[in-house]
Amino acid sequence: MKTLIASASTTATLLGKSGHLPIKVNLVVEDGVITEISEQPIEGDFGLVIDAQGLFLSPGLVDPQVHFREPGMEYKENIESGSRAAVKGGFTAVVSMPNTHPTADSAEVVEFMTNRSAQVGICKVYPTGALSVSLAGQKLTDFNTLKQAGAVAITDDGKGVQNDHLFEQAMIAAQKIDLPILDHSEDENWSQQGAIHDGQVAKKFGIKGIKPESESLHVERGCRMSESTGAHYHVLHVSTQASIEAVKAAKARGVKVTVEVSPHHLLLCDEDIRINGDNLLDANWKMNPPLRSRMDRQACQEALLDGTIDAIATDHAPHSPAEKKQHIESAPFGIIGLETAFPLIYTHFVKTGKLTISRCIDLMSKQAGALFKLDSGRIEVGKTADLCLFDLAQPFEVDEAFFASKSKNSPFIGETLYGQTRMTMTDGNIVYSNFSG
Repeated sequence: MKTLIASASTTATLLGKSGHLPIKVNLVVEDGVITEISEQPIEGDFGLVIDAQGLFLSPGLVDPQVHFREPGMEYKENIESGSRAAVKGGFTAVVSMPNTHPTADSAEVVEFMTNRSAQVGICKVYPTGALSVSLAGQKLTDFNTLKQAGAVAITDDGKGVQNDHLFEQAMIAAQKIDLPILDHSEDENWSQQGAIHDGQVAKKFGIKGIKPESESLHVERGCRMSESTGAHYHVLHVSTQASIEAVKAAKARGVKVTVEVSPHHLLLCDEDIRINGDNLLDANWKMNPPLRSRMDRQACQEALLDGTIDAIATDHAPHSPAEKKQHIESAPFGIIGLETAFPLIYTHFVKTGKLTISRCIDLMSKQAGALFKLDSGRIEVGKTADLCLFDLAQPFEVDEAFFASKSKNSPFIGETLYGQTRMTMTDGNIVYSNFSG
């Protein structure tokens, strides 16, 4: 079917040109590909005309870190429900983590995730392969076999690799086959099974805290090993000032290090954790790494604005309501984030003038995809039609009914935001729509 998207706003940057000012465009999609772009009206016979007047046209977003829980934990999320959450947030591609049951430490599990994503046909799911067998941190997996099965990176995300020698061997092996190592940076000698940041809130409520050194020591290790091995080292969900300083220093030396940050570490700190009706801390504010101090939050924001941060990732980690209703020390780590990521960044950083819309989308599309050598982030003739339309003008309130995810574990319920997705198109097919254009 031949589709016309008419009268959308976008920027020249996102069209592969210079300039950040908004421009009006008309765009034709046929057989899954963008075939024409013009600032002038486009005439012709179309099977579908989408009136995008007042909406912002963006390339599909890319999320470098999600947990879709399939196989093995489908009661929390599965590839279909996770994909629906993704496209509701404007994401047409995501990179899924290997902490499934069974673990994605074999070609069979990686291939299953790839094939299941293709069968669902909503959002492109790119699996990662486990660094160690069963995420146990004892024995390396066969990286080459995982890559041939479709893995786009290697990681033990969900756990930090405690064995320095094993991590170095992983960096050497990954460098040989040109795959990035994604690091959940957590030294368990410093985290010691804590539940929240080791700060005043932890002390007030008698909760075992996670020291910031648990992250920064492993980030420093990864930067050193990246420098010595030449491997691409990527820091997942950075949260501390010391970690950011280590990344900045490594980048200044020309080390192949990249780093992502999540919306919750940009916008929240440990002092924001809600107290529920029983005078207990709400576990919907529990994630790993935890919400850190005000100083760490400020460091994350500054790193975003000064260009240190390479990408924004949701770390979408769904859990059932029963799991999250437990005491914060017993509840699992993680929050959902796919549906709210772009609105949060747009509302708090673009609408306030701290970031341009083009830079925001680059962090969530072009640069995020580049971590895995995915061709994303630009709206150009000949490219696959992975697109979305955002409503930047109308506010909306986040409530539990808003989420397409199976889970509702978000600290942002009740927020009023801007930047709601009105349409998402994957491979030229409309996979999400909530307007009558």
